[in-house]
Amino acid sequence: MGVILREFSFKLNGQPVSVKAPPAYTLLETLRYVIRLTGTKDGCSSGDCGACTVLLDGRAVHSCLTLISHVQGREVVTVEGVDPKIVKAYASEGAVQCGYCIPGLVVATAALLREHPKPSTEEVREMLKGNLCRCTGYVKIVKAVEAAAGV
Repeated sequence: MGVILREFSFKLNGQPVSVKAPPAYTLLETLRYVIRLTGTKDGCSSGDCGACTVLLDGRAVHSCLTLISHVQGREVVTVEGVDPKIVKAYASEGAVQCGYCIPGLVVATAALLREHPKPSTEEVREMLKGNLCRCTGYVKIVKAVEAAAGV
């Protein structure tokens, strides 16, 4: 017996895509192993670290917990599709160390700035609660988010 594949269509980073994947695959598995878009990272596979954060219809979600079948007909934005000014802010503020958590943080930043274009430091820190970084003390990450927002 072979693996059963099903076709799923959705918008990815502004472009329509159609992929064949097992219905039990997560969005993370589909992005990385079917589409071969590897910016989204697998940090914990349990929704605890935020490295796999993507935007689903504009909201930040953990792609490791989102089944590909729940993405049918929806819009997904990965780190590759986020406004480059956010990525530049992280680089210019020196907020990148090992870099593993950064894709999830960048996407979470995009979600935050969509809802709060000029977030307070408290709002930035609240956003950070869903993303673990083992290398920094978050100070430079907060500064990067604020720089991306122009505050």
